[in-house]
Amino acid sequence: MSLFRRGSVWWYEFWFAGRRIQESSKSVSKTVAKSAEQKRRRELEEGYNNVEDARQERVRSIREIADVYLEGYKLRNPRSTVFADGTLRHVKRLLGEKMLVDVCEKSIEEYQNRRLQEHAAPKSINEEVGCLLRLMNETGDILRARLRKKNLLKLKVRQTVGKAYAPEEKARMIEQAKIARSPHIYPALMLALNAGMRDAEIKNLTWAQIDLASKFLVVGNSKTDAGEGRTIPLNSALFEAMGQYREWYVAEFGAIRPDWYVFAFGRPRPYDPTRPVTTFKTAWRNLRKNAGVTGRWHDSRHTLITDLAERGAGDQTIMDIAGHVSKQMLKHYSHIRMEAKRSALESIVQKQVVVQESAQHSSPVGAVVQHSEGESLQKSLQWLHSRGHRGARRAANPLKRNGSSGRTRIRTQT
Repeated sequence: MSLFRRGSVWWYEFWFAGRRIQESSKSVSKTVAKSAEQKRRRELEEGYNNVEDARQERVRSIREIADVYLEGYKLRNPRSTVFADGTLRHVKRLLGEKMLVDVCEKSIEEYQNRRLQEHAAPKSINEEVGCLLRLMNETGDILRARLRKKNLLKLKVRQTVGKAYAPEEKARMIEQAKIARSPHIYPALMLALNAGMRDAEIKNLTWAQIDLASKFLVVGNSKTDAGEGRTIPLNSALFEAMGQYREWYVAEFGAIRPDWYVFAFGRPRPYDPTRPVTTFKTAWRNLRKNAGVTGRWHDSRHTLITDLAERGAGDQTIMDIAGHVSKQMLKHYSHIRMEAKRSALESIVQKQVVVQESAQHSSPVGAVVQHSEGESLQKSLQWLHSRGHRGARRAANPLKRNGSSGRTRIRTQT
């Protein structure tokens, strides 16, 4: 360690990891300069050895850490704001008062059990735990490894969740939607069944995105990049439903503006078209009950994709309508029904029957063919028989060969 003055200001100088460190303490006091040099040397040693004093960080509450994490997450992923809020809401409710240092493997397991008692879906619990571990940074990485080793990191999730509604179920839902109390549920259901739009895409739809004159709509913000901005034609059923809803909308609000939301905010009756509706849950629950069907709102999207696949639509067409990124996702959504599978297998039997009937009608020709084939086979056998005799004679005199001039040459066998 070396201290020296330049003018009235003290400087320090030392060597660290083969490098010369010479810096000003910016102080006229030698004592302060000495402390500054010691602090600077310690900073370099801790940085070099990746040692950081994180004691203050470890005593922060999960609620405080989650709030800071959410601020940054919303800036980087504005389309997933609602998802992040919903995921961390339960984390803050059950673990918010715990300090970071107090969260351990047992805390995670207790959290999973508590959420299961609240009848939360295993998939939702896994997302919540994953988000918790991410906001815990290095501590979360250590916990993740330990939980994975004990096979406690993720709860088992059902692989087959979605379904495709049968035609009779679709018909009952549509009829009940037409007479439902909610003015939103019928056009929203038709958008799901005939355009395959996601729930958030429907709720945030504006009139500027619908062109009734040209019979198509444009999807706005979407869950995926492939889904955003895609155009979907309006088939006759959807066109009729949106036309009727437009008439009701004009009568209700007096006009239609491009920036107004198609499904306006308000309960029990919509009253603010400048804000989107927040949920269809109540109307959907009543619709399912009255129609006597079971399933999710998102299954309407599954149904459309399945119907398109059964009717022979190409993969690219389906992906363009649904906004999928890959064929793997398309496979996840497409549920080929038992009846379609049965028809495909039955077509093999029908084809075989046609072939057999055709063979029976053309039996004389078949007899001629068989006779011809029999004669050909007999001639072939005779030819082979004669070849066999010639081969036998040639084998009896192996030393006799014909030369190129036709003269017979005899070689003496030694």
